[in-house]
Amino acid sequence: MLSGSDVLSQSEIDDLLSALSTGVVSAEEMKVEQKQRKIKIYDFKRPDKFSKDQIRTLNMIHENFARLLNTYLSAHLRALVHINVASVDQLTYEEFIRSLPSPSVISVFNMRPLKGNVILEVNPNIVFAIIDRLFGGPGIPPAKPRALTDIEEAITKRVINKALESFQEAWKQVITIEPRLEVIETNPQFTQIVPPSDMVVIITLQAKIGPAEGLINICIPYFVLEPIMSKLTTTFWVSSSITKQSLPENISAIQRKLERALIPVIVEMGRVSITVQDLLELTVGDVLQLETKVENQLNVIIGQREKFKCKPGLSGNKLAIQISQIISEGDDKDE
Repeated sequence: MLSGSDVLSQSEIDDLLSALSTGVVSAEEMKVEQKQRKIKIYDFKRPDKFSKDQIRTLNMIHENFARLLNTYLSAHLRALVHINVASVDQLTYEEFIRSLPSPSVISVFNMRPLKGNVILEVNPNIVFAIIDRLFGGPGIPPAKPRALTDIEEAITKRVINKALESFQEAWKQVITIEPRLEVIETNPQFTQIVPPSDMVVIITLQAKIGPAEGLINICIPYFVLEPIMSKLTTTFWVSSSITKQSLPENISAIQRKLERALIPVIVEMGRVSITVQDLLELTVGDVLQLETKVENQLNVIIGQREKFKCKPGLSGNKLAIQISQIISEGDDKDE
């Protein structure tokens, strides 16, 4: 019988329902088994370092990272890109290294001010698809994986550095980091950032770039995140998000950006309605009589709304207007 923490797949659910319907397993037997004391096996070689809440927070952080990376690659490659978080697991570093293909593209970087190194491993299919797109191709990876050339490695470093900017932005809700790429390796066995038995958290992203598909793995050792473990909770995540949105400096920054925004200002001299036939027959020298009289005020249109009344005039040798009235009808307080 599975424990409460296990999740059944759809096929396992179908098999269980089939066993109940055919009588192989009875409901009474299941009830008896449920009443028995359940024992959860604990492996001291693989201690659980991260709680479910911390795993959930890491999932949320890297969902944001996946969205930012998706936006960057879509614009940079001009291709259909889809990236999402597939799983967040904790295991030993040795198990992670053994699961990587060889050759692979393994980027080692740090998360200052946090100590230690972190790994960003990208499947070769995804890397070569990116390189092919940047070189003008359709984004099809080679049939057989191979190591990167010097030029390809330089291009890959540029893309990884841009990806680390998105990584920094995603982690800003928890801690301000300055990730810096140190080296790119192709052989997993030559990449030892922690002892083999140390616990790490693996964030796996499913990536699809055009016809190419592959995984992107982020390996963060436990000791790197240990100083900020108290911040890796959904409660801190939500409260931090609300606090940062309402900080005075954030409000003033938004206000400064709005003040620098360009908007069209139109002064309407007047209006007249004519037929399409008259419009087609207009020639140079024709005069249209507007509905506005000489003593009438003109409308000042900001964007698409009438906001002011004005009087026309001159300022030196240039045409000018003088605001005479503010139109407040229909204004919303939050605009």
